[in-house]
Amino acid sequence: MKAVAQRREGATADVLVGKILSHEVRDAAGKVALAKGVTLDADAARTLLAQPWDEVHLLALEPGDLHEEEAGRRLAAVVAGEGVEVKAYTGGQWTLVATRRGLLRVDTARLNAVNIQKGVAVFTLFDRQPVDRGETVAKAKITPLAIGGDTVRAVEHSARGGAITVAGFRPAAIGTVARESLEPKQRTRFESALKTKVDWLGGRLLPVRFASASPRAVAEELSALHGDGADVLVVAGASALDPLDPVFGGLTLLGARMERHGVPAHPGSLLFLARWKDTPVLGMPTCGMFSQATTFDLVLPRLLAGEAIGNVEIAALGHGGLLSREMAYRFPPYRAGATRGELE
Repeated sequence: MKAVAQRREGATADVLVGKILSHEVRDAAGKVALAKGVTLDADAARTLLAQPWDEVHLLALEPGDLHEEEAGRRLAAVVAGEGVEVKAYTGGQWTLVATRRGLLRVDTARLNAVNIQKGVAVFTLFDRQPVDRGETVAKAKITPLAIGGDTVRAVEHSARGGAITVAGFRPAAIGTVARESLEPKQRTRFESALKTKVDWLGGRLLPVRFASASPRAVAEELSALHGDGADVLVVAGASALDPLDPVFGGLTLLGARMERHGVPAHPGSLLFLARWKDTPVLGMPTCGMFSQATTFDLVLPRLLAGEAIGNVEIAALGHGGLLSREMAYRFPPYRAGATRGELE
């Protein structure tokens, strides 16, 4: 492409047509008559000639060059993977939105391979952020007003298959065992909070079971829930710092394997993850039993999105594990109009 400084003298419609306006042009009243980035057709050229100016700056496209809108459309289309669609073009940007509720997955290697190309910009929410249907997950644009077609083709090659996807939550059955010692009001509040979370994630909460303080009772309740078809087991109310807590005795009786006890994040650092008969057993931190968003609200969405979670994945939660209110974007938006992660 070639930059052209066009003086008023010698400017005709034939000279102007087909070129791209590099800046906005205002009329005698100071109102914008033509916006920057406009490709001048015959009508736009006449409008430009009717305005008061001495010199305008234009871009003349060469063979193979693409206007930012068309190039950006192709850019957005190639980075949008499963569960993502390209929506409206506004302000020079193409918007990408989730077509379903799920876990945003950003292939950062592909994203970087796209953004390393000069004149290309794709910006997203963070990887593994829970998103709702219709939520904006990324935007794509070409930063100059036009770009070479070879650059666009290079992007299409490097991002083939999509760099941004949304993994839908599977309709899993969640079985839960809690302490028998919980008072009736606590039981009701706990069940309500957990059901709200499971419902948002597209799961089904099986009737909560309350076990007495014995390893055998815990093991029997977990086994019964497994028999009822639970895809994920949740244990709440364990004294996580006590190795002799009945919950851990019950897991031992079942032959469960502890994947990770303790998480490098707060609140919820005492969460644990075990596995029994290929079924994940998630130990809910006591601080998250009623309403507070904790590490539980980071791990459960990933399990329901079909991710394999073990020690390595739990260890990686340390990066960004300071779960202050400023980090609320990492949690699901359980209630419309409320801060993400909050139930009330």
